[in-house]
Amino acid sequence: MRRPFAVLAAALLAGAFAVPAAAADGDDGFTIEDPRITESSGLAASRQHPGIYWTHNDSDDGAFLYAVDSATGDTVATITMTGVGAPRDVEAISVGPGNQLWVGDIGDNLGGTWPHVWIYRLPEPKELRDATVKATQYVVKYQDGARDAESLVVHPKTGRVYIVDKQDGDSHLYEGPAELSASGTNVFEPVATVENLQATDATLAPDGSTLVVRSYFGAAAYDWNGGDLKKTGRLSVPFLGQGESVTYTADGSTLMYGAEGAESSVEPEDAPGDAAGTDKSPSGEGSSASGGDGEGGGDYKVGALAVAAVVVAGLGFRRLLRRR
Repeated sequence: MRRPFAVLAAALLAGAFAVPAAAADGDDGFTIEDPRITESSGLAASRQHPGIYWTHNDSDDGAFLYAVDSATGDTVATITMTGVGAPRDVEAISVGPGNQLWVGDIGDNLGGTWPHVWIYRLPEPKELRDATVKATQYVVKYQDGARDAESLVVHPKTGRVYIVDKQDGDSHLYEGPAELSASGTNVFEPVATVENLQATDATLAPDGSTLVVRSYFGAAAYDWNGGDLKKTGRLSVPFLGQGESVTYTADGSTLMYGAEGAESSVEPEDAPGDAAGTDKSPSGEGSSASGGDGEGGGDYKVGALAVAAVVVAGLGFRRLLRRR
């Protein structure tokens, strides 16, 4: 999703002071090489094609999904969805039971004014090649009114669909009906609070035990607890620019974080439960690689501090020139 200039400027400036944790650990990520993918806004690890990650552009691209090989960064298959009309603001993708791909056309660049949004479901192709695949389209509304959202997860055991909305303060986890209807409107109801985190993506562990929600600069882990979320701590997030996506690897051992932009990077971090991925302080509150508090407020504090530092340096330089 497009963000105000000040937020993006803060993100770029913060990057000057941040070193991706993955690089320090010597782990391998990959770069999305496809020149068509300039706004990678969702990421999902394939279960039946090891090493393959599904992604898509944000707005103004069309009904396309891209299968990216993490070994090379190359796109090995492009899927064109039919039966979905013209996608409006595709923000998320998830793999559900039975190797079904779920795509969230749930963004709202107008700040939460669309009367409804859409979710698409299609079978993940057994062969990785360019293909046209018919998808099922679901109309979605929220019980408490329209809102912007960029995060969609599908429970790996029950197949139930969930959305995390995107708010400046607390976000919320919304639960869909046990089975979505393709002929009617599906009302999603709020079931839990995601504290002070402007959610840009989310992912569920392959065993359904843990939910990870990320924002531009931070992330938090929650015990799933049947949808009654229990926060367990903040997570280290590599700085990649405009952080937009996260997914568990197929084996659940690692989180892969992605970002928007041409030739964007996807970088790994240890999944929650490993001391390398979550700080085991008594409070259960970990530290973010960005240097903030890992939540929505911390995201902007990091950017604001970086902007302030540059402004101060600029003023000092001007004064030096005047003295000369």
